[in-house]
Amino acid sequence: MQNLIYAAPVAGVLALVFAWMKASWVSQQDAGDSTMVEIAGRIQEGALAFLRAEYRVLAIFVLIVGSVLGVAYYGDPARGWQIAGAFVIGAASSAAAGWAGMKVATNANVRTTAAARLGLSPALAVAFSGGTVMGMTVVGLATLGLSALYLIFMNVLDWELARTVNVITGFSMGASSIALFARVGGGIYTKAADVGADLVGKVESGLPEDDPRNPAVIADNVGDNVGDVAGMGADLFESFVGAIIGAMVLGLGFDAVADGSSVGPIVMPLVIAAGGIFCSMVGTLFVRTEEGGNPQHALDTGAFGAAGVMALATFGISYLLWPATGTTTPQGELVTWINVGWATVAGLAAGVAVGLITSYYTSMEKAPVDSIAEQSKTGTATNIIAGLGVGMQSTAMPVIVIAFGVVIAAEVAGLYGVAIAALGMLSTTGIQLAVDAYGPIADNAGGIAEMSHQDPQVRQRTDKLDAVGNTTAAIGKGFAIGSAAMTALALFAAFAQTAGITGIDITKPLVMAGLFLGGMLPFLFSSMAMKAVGVAAMDMISEVRRQFREIPGLLEGNAKPDTARCVKISTEASIKRMVAPGALAILTPVLVGFLMGAEPLGGLLAGVTVSGVLMALFMANAGGAWDNAKKSFEGGGYKMSDGTLHPKGSEAHNAAVVGDTVGDPFKDTAGPSLNILVKLMSIVALVLAPLLA
Repeated sequence: MQNLIYAAPVAGVLALVFAWMKASWVSQQDAGDSTMVEIAGRIQEGALAFLRAEYRVLAIFVLIVGSVLGVAYYGDPARGWQIAGAFVIGAASSAAAGWAGMKVATNANVRTTAAARLGLSPALAVAFSGGTVMGMTVVGLATLGLSALYLIFMNVLDWELARTVNVITGFSMGASSIALFARVGGGIYTKAADVGADLVGKVESGLPEDDPRNPAVIADNVGDNVGDVAGMGADLFESFVGAIIGAMVLGLGFDAVADGSSVGPIVMPLVIAAGGIFCSMVGTLFVRTEEGGNPQHALDTGAFGAAGVMALATFGISYLLWPATGTTTPQGELVTWINVGWATVAGLAAGVAVGLITSYYTSMEKAPVDSIAEQSKTGTATNIIAGLGVGMQSTAMPVIVIAFGVVIAAEVAGLYGVAIAALGMLSTTGIQLAVDAYGPIADNAGGIAEMSHQDPQVRQRTDKLDAVGNTTAAIGKGFAIGSAAMTALALFAAFAQTAGITGIDITKPLVMAGLFLGGMLPFLFSSMAMKAVGVAAMDMISEVRRQFREIPGLLEGNAKPDTARCVKISTEASIKRMVAPGALAILTPVLVGFLMGAEPLGGLLAGVTVSGVLMALFMANAGGAWDNAKKSFEGGGYKMSDGTLHPKGSEAHNAAVVGDTVGDPFKDTAGPSLNILVKLMSIVALVLAPLLA
């Protein structure tokens, strides 16, 4: 049964073939009239130009860090330059997944608009197929890359097991590095454009959403792709890889692995990933709706159905791969196949629960969002106070759920159970990411419909898809943050095992210092991201005002805006300002580890994990709630508890727009980047652990 490891590369190849088939189908769909094609071309050109500029910078970074890793391990025959090679392959795989997903998403947006002219069901099919390419490319490249490295090192080069597992941690570090820069850079890009388009276009000039007269609209649509498609794809790529690596490293501690009688605990994470790919592919086949139906139900059927099937499949995988009589942890606890199965299900259940809680706090017509809309009637200040309050309150239940999931998983299968629970939560990443990436495609489709002056019914259909996309995006962020908490804990445990730390004594001054430093880092990191958005948004606002002022007839619709200038502002600002937050995340654990020692580094990781997860939940949920509070006024207006109706354009609506503008960098720049910060610092520590030991 150990040959089940070959299911992993097979599943990876099948995922990539499935993604290619979906991409080919999307490209064969009608792209609409010449105006639609021209607008979509500008969006795609801007998105790919950003990726080219970003990847040029990241290529230099990857070469430098890869060289440093090679030098750091120089003379170590167990690792040498191999870990640097794994780092480069991981970074390249993540970048390739982002490029493929971005390319297809920008092909799918205009075809979704064209399909919406026929009906809701065809539009959903095109948008979801575009998102599926992103999801399947991510899990395909991640699973294929990791399993190929494992099989080459073990079967071709005939390395010992511990050496193989330790070297391929470099793959995870490469993926995490790309993810952080992609999230931060994409987040700065999209929010600079979004804030400029909203404040000048909507609030100051009274233009509707995605009005072609607004110079920042194309940059805003480009930002949806670079932030929410490429950025989220890189985010979940590194989460998926990190969960697999964390479980594999912890698997080295079992007595059955140490005495050579079984490699089941090592290969099982890769086989679970393969099972998740198959379940995700099947789940995508059930995402369909009738005209007039609710797209949310179709997406939920696919995502939750895949998770349910995966929960059952996990027990079968555990039964086949786990030592028949069980195996003991380094602490002497006996773990059987049924224990591992329940730990995985605990992670899956926790992931679903965190997603549903996030949906409650960020969905329209729910009490938290309604409370923000209600307080908008007294102005901007009360709207912002309400949003901050909702965001803070929203951290309680997800943390309780994560804590329960951790305790249950650890109770049944030790720290390995926590790692497997994190992987269980991420096992159906293929369809989860497809559902999430569908949202920006639908959003872009609505923008193209508005800018190309399509029939109002077309925009109504794309808006229906987009409204569901806002909810799926909020759930996706909650899902990503919840998985980050468990993955970080698994990586933390793997670091402690590899570095030879049996416990962390917080009464030691150096450890306490590390704990405080870790707790501070998410605040410093968030401030860098928020300030970057603020400075870039100021440039964007000035440019949009200048064009309205200096281009004759622009506001009247008699002239075309200079959209290329706005795209350039966002691109340059994001590339320039993504470097400092990324350097902070990578250098801090290196400095603390070598200057203060392994145990204080453990304190740093504990502090950054707790603080980072809470900050990420707060910022993502507050931003999502502000966004939907604003949307509550758009359409037929919002009816307050006193019976008064406040329509779009009212003072209450303007206050909600300002609140949403504050929330934009919360939910799309700083918040989502924090979960990568937490995992990246843990994986950097894990890669350094042999040197510290």
